[in-house]
Amino acid sequence: MRILIVTAGSRGDVAPFTGLGRRLSDAGHQVAVAAHASFAGLIGACGLGFRPVPGDPQGLIRDWARAGSREEARALTRAYAEGLADGVAEAVAGGADLLLTPFGPAPLSRTAGEAYGIPVVGTYLVPAFATGRFALPNADANANGAGGAGPGQEPEANLAAGRDVLRRADAALAGAATRLRALLGLPDGTPSAPADIRPVFHGYSPLVVPRPDDWPSGVEVTGYWWPARPDGWQPPPELVDFLQAGPPPVFVGFGSMAPGEGERLGELVAAAVRRAGVRVVVQAGWAELSGQGDDVLAVGDVPHDWLFPRTAAVVHHAGAGTTGAGLRAGVPAVPVPVMADQPFWASRLHDLGVAPRPLPFRDLTAENLGDAITACLSEPVHRRRAAELARGIAAEDGAASLLAHIDGYSTGAG
Repeated sequence: MRILIVTAGSRGDVAPFTGLGRRLSDAGHQVAVAAHASFAGLIGACGLGFRPVPGDPQGLIRDWARAGSREEARALTRAYAEGLADGVAEAVAGGADLLLTPFGPAPLSRTAGEAYGIPVVGTYLVPAFATGRFALPNADANANGAGGAGPGQEPEANLAAGRDVLRRADAALAGAATRLRALLGLPDGTPSAPADIRPVFHGYSPLVVPRPDDWPSGVEVTGYWWPARPDGWQPPPELVDFLQAGPPPVFVGFGSMAPGEGERLGELVAAAVRRAGVRVVVQAGWAELSGQGDDVLAVGDVPHDWLFPRTAAVVHHAGAGTTGAGLRAGVPAVPVPVMADQPFWASRLHDLGVAPRPLPFRDLTAENLGDAITACLSEPVHRRRAAELARGIAAEDGAASLLAHIDGYSTGAG
């Protein structure tokens, strides 16, 4: 079966699908990933086909930060979405028997699937159906994390917050989806919302966010889809030497966040390291974070499944993928959320007992980062709870139920 995975966004929106794609390929399917051109090397190095879609997510995040008004930010988003719509149409026109789509581009994927008569399966990386159990990621700042309704946050309020998230997500792509319908010759109609797709498989652990019992049928939580390592990858010698030269370091990285702030963040991290008295591996990421000091090593892209188990703790932006990688490694975390779904995952790490209270990026200083690292490392319950969760996550096979479902399509039963 020819399977096309349509994704868009930052590295965290792409990397999990390299692992899922490789599992599908190993099962005998022909797999391609449609993503931004900057990820062509990553996808190709994992042995998967690549189809480009327009857009520069790094530039978009930078431009959002510089936008002078909410209207300007919305205009940037509209332009990105329209380019993405054109790219999805072209990618799907290249041929496929099945489309897999995460939440973000789901309306565009479903529209293209409708035009070409291709079934679409949701492969979402974040909770994407309103529930009374918790407020969805991207909800109002007053909403809680995934641990339940919580004080002052009744199920009705969680449902309302979740529905608001979904309405805003629909609105962000409504114009692009309408434009895509016209481009593909479909009749006028309401563009398909992400929540309309069935079935949907959520690629994170039910130990981290259990499946709410008020979700509709055909919506599952499967377990994580781990990024594949590029073929032939080896750790840089300087990283191996640094790890062997002293006690396990703390990892610091902000992924795709804070582009252009590398110098400021590098100085801040160096001061925090001195305050906490730890060694640190800094991952440059889109911020181009630099390393300063004898106890600091700056690295580029290093597979988290290799690096994180060799660290004492991980300081990160709490993106869905990095959150999962830290839990898989069984090490405690210091979550520093920036935007989007990150406050949700940061709150979840704290509720699970593997991290101190989240430290919002906007409030970050050398003093409070150093103190948060010290608090994380000095509380044994964080490491104990992280190890317990890692054992449970290791027993899961997040791709199994999706593979079984796809086998149904292959045999005509899907």
